[in-house]
Amino acid sequence: MLGSVSAEDSANPHVLFDGTGLDGWQSNDETLGVFKILKDGTLQVKGGRAHLFWIGKEGVPAEFGNFVFRAEIKTMPGANSGIFFHTKFQQNGWPQWGLEAQINSTHKDARKTGSIYAIKDVLSPSPNIDGEWFEYVIRVEANTVTVFVDGVVVNRYEEPQQQKLSDESPHIRLGRGTFALQAHDPMSKVFFRDISVLVLD
Repeated sequence: MLGSVSAEDSANPHVLFDGTGLDGWQSNDETLGVFKILKDGTLQVKGGRAHLFWIGKEGVPAEFGNFVFRAEIKTMPGANSGIFFHTKFQQNGWPQWGLEAQINSTHKDARKTGSIYAIKDVLSPSPNIDGEWFEYVIRVEANTVTVFVDGVVVNRYEEPQQQKLSDESPHIRLGRGTFALQAHDPMSKVFFRDISVLVLD
């Protein structure tokens, strides 16, 4: 075990999703109808590629630097999803700004839940189990990203001060920005609930 979530990380968060609506969120609608609130207040994500971006609302910012993001998530067999952070709204395609915290227990992609996608990956076995809710926490402070599953650190990434950037994706790095929830493909089904963020700066 690498560590656990501190008590500080549970104090005074902003609620981003409480099951009553999607106020403050905007889908790019690359595939229509993939983000649906169910009767029990969970957010169902399925049906094809699209991304749901946090754009802000009164009292809650639309851009973050240092933060603790928290959500409860359930994956179904073969599902692939992710949470982008330090990103910004774009109309289609995979987000080209910020980083992605992967969500994947049994999808064929080798990068499993907790991966900082294609930068510092978690390989099999995944720290989450399909069909069971788990708490996912992403903490960003300065140049360090720490990912927790059910209170246990599963990944920690320290971005080099002199990071070598890809010519194809020069914006895949830490900075400032918002969050986006990913609908990955037609066969993936993922559920979210109780999404919040604690601002650290």
